[in-house]
Amino acid sequence: MKINSTVLLTLILLILMLGAGSLSAFLGFSLGSSALKGVSTPDGRPTTKFASNKATNPQQVGVTLLKEEEILKIVKARVEGKTKAAKSEKLDEDDEETNSSKQKPEEKPQEVTQEKLQPGFPVTSENQGVTLSVQSASYSGGDLLLKVKMQNKGADSVRFLYSFLDVTDDKGRTLSASTEGLPAELPANGPTFTGTVSIPTALLDDVNKISLSLTDYPAQKLKLDVSNIPVARVAGLL
Repeated sequence: MKINSTVLLTLILLILMLGAGSLSAFLGFSLGSSALKGVSTPDGRPTTKFASNKATNPQQVGVTLLKEEEILKIVKARVEGKTKAAKSEKLDEDDEETNSSKQKPEEKPQEVTQEKLQPGFPVTSENQGVTLSVQSASYSGGDLLLKVKMQNKGADSVRFLYSFLDVTDDKGRTLSASTEGLPAELPANGPTFTGTVSIPTALLDDVNKISLSLTDYPAQKLKLDVSNIPVARVAGLL
């Protein structure tokens, strides 16, 4: 029986492949074994590691634990020291306060001084419990400054729009003015509000007296007219 040359060639190749695989496996195992010589698995157990360290270093100093009595004594000493220090500081502060109180002269209560009014002031107008009062007049920085006070003693609040404030002189001419500090609304039974009405002095060369007229907004149910406010530049007054 003749053997086919193809089959024979296939068998030879298989035998060569098996031999080469076996040889490579043997060589790999030998190389790995020689490389891992002297290598051991680390011991991760803490008790074993502590025992080995204690055995290898018998002279190593460990953590010293204090007795409970010693700890209590230390804490007590520190607490007593802090208490004594706090007491001494408090005594020092008390002494300082006593000395300062002795050194300070007795303060007399300040007497309430009333504002000195100019002749002809205040000029007041009242309507339905609402009061408009001009307390004083002075010239400053090219303006006439009228110090004004307003108060509402009525039962209802009152609103104002000060762009409607009419200022006229003793010759019937209308003057431009600006206000500052006056409230837009006077609450019922409220406190006294203080503000300023400013008028340019260029408009007051030959003026001796001026008048103010103000109505509430928007109802216009009340009108406040303050007339004959002296604004002439009298020596010693304005």
